[in-house]
Amino acid sequence: MGRFLNSFDTIIVLVLFFPCFNAQLSPTFYDTTCPNAVTTIRTSIRQAISRERRMAASLIRLHFHDCFVQGCDASILLDDTANFQGEKTAFPNVRSARGYEVIDAAKSAVEGICPGVVSCADILTLAARDASVAVGGPSWNVRLGRRDSTTASFSRANSDLPAPFHDLNVINALFENKNLNERDMVALSGAHTLGQSQCQNFRTRIYSNGTDIDAGFASTRRRQCPQNGGDENLAPLDLVTPNSFDNNYYKNLMQRKGLLHSDQVLFNGGSADSIVFEYSRNQQTFYSDFANAMVKMSEIELLLGQNGIIRRVCGAVN
Repeated sequence: MGRFLNSFDTIIVLVLFFPCFNAQLSPTFYDTTCPNAVTTIRTSIRQAISRERRMAASLIRLHFHDCFVQGCDASILLDDTANFQGEKTAFPNVRSARGYEVIDAAKSAVEGICPGVVSCADILTLAARDASVAVGGPSWNVRLGRRDSTTASFSRANSDLPAPFHDLNVINALFENKNLNERDMVALSGAHTLGQSQCQNFRTRIYSNGTDIDAGFASTRRRQCPQNGGDENLAPLDLVTPNSFDNNYYKNLMQRKGLLHSDQVLFNGGSADSIVFEYSRNQQTFYSDFANAMVKMSEIELLLGQNGIIRRVCGAVN
């Protein structure tokens, strides 16, 4: 053989090695090494949400914020070190991202039965699925086998995550950078049928007197969000059913009652309008698309095989 493989040899190499890469990610990944892992994690997550129902939204969001920054590698869980600044203090996460202690508790429970086997990245991925189910949302099969990163990226957390003030074209571009299309984006945005947002994220919108916001809705929101001060005052993203996973989010958008600018741009005369309309009429279609999009998102830029590590504690490198 010469210095270079010919095309036939290249095809053989791809056939031999590509299936092995895929085989490292499987719903049954821990069946032999830690058969009770998935059940143990589910129990821990359900207990946390039973104590505070809002935690379901926080865990889904935590997973999203992890995957959009150097992939689904649990980098968002790492605390700052002398070698790098973590993602927890980046603008989209500081005083906003929450649920770290819930993931830590699930990790501790799994470490108690199978030390050093289950990654924090897999726990975070399972937690998002279990959180959805706990509040009446869809379920989906989670392929497991992710490994944890040894570093985090403060800069990418600030640049790669959508912001509450972004327009539709910017949001679409950020999702396209992660190989997620507009339908995926609109479906994943439906997670805003749960949870709350801080006043500083929607103040400009509710005081804008714009044509894209219902006047009564804006007036109601101003009660908890003054023009000055109260930046961290909370308001539910969905006034109707803030703790249940349903399709009211899309119905709200059609009534110009999206809390965030980045919500309402999904239904404002643009390319996403038809998808919002479809989801508002058919909750099952939304559920199906949300589940599919969560699977796609959960497999962004994974560390597999010998790449990455299994952290013993989610907030620190071993």
